[in-house]
Amino acid sequence: MLKQILIPAIFGLIGTAILVNLGLWQLSRAEEKAALIAEMETRIFLPPVPLPDAPDPEQDRYLPVEVSGRFVQDHSFALAAQRAQGPGFHLISVLETDRGRRVMVDRGFLPEAARPGLVVESADVELAGNLHWPRDANAYTPDYDAGRNLFFARDVGQMAALLNAEEMLVVLRRTSEPMPPATPVPVYEVRLPDNHLGYAVQWFLMAIAWLGMTVFFLWRITRQRDQGSGRT
Repeated sequence: MLKQILIPAIFGLIGTAILVNLGLWQLSRAEEKAALIAEMETRIFLPPVPLPDAPDPEQDRYLPVEVSGRFVQDHSFALAAQRAQGPGFHLISVLETDRGRRVMVDRGFLPEAARPGLVVESADVELAGNLHWPRDANAYTPDYDAGRNLFFARDVGQMAALLNAEEMLVVLRRTSEPMPPATPVPVYEVRLPDNHLGYAVQWFLMAIAWLGMTVFFLWRITRQRDQGSGRT
């Protein structure tokens, strides 16, 4: 009889311990993610630096940069919306830098009504902004609409392939243009997926359920043993 109780008890305790440790790990990840977000939000407003030769999507995300060159006519649009202005687009233009690099710049928001009459002209410019690799796309995002030159999310890889540019995006903060064609929408906050607290709660609830089922199972074994003894 001891073996009937001991094996499920050990199994139940080990399972509960694993689930609790998974919950604790998620809490630790939540603390790490909060620290990372705080670090990135501090980085956003640091003085801009020259554009790195080979920016890293993780290490250089939100890095403030300054760059000069010439906007060429290669451009595209990405679907967007602003609370005060409704639906519209991000204007994504190619900047040919003084060093001959082709860099994509999110020049800002363009209302839907303003697009038909838009003329994207070449222009020499000095600008500052933040490097970004947005995570706008998901499994349900439609494909690029070639007829309207429209992306439905700022997918840096796809936009870079279309515009023959490097796989990075400078989100404009400041420009020397006297009359920019779009309204800059600078980066002000970090948006990273942070679901670790929710996952931790799920693991802890599963641990409680697992422990509860173990206790119930042991209670049934004990009860059946007592009932068997009583009949004897």
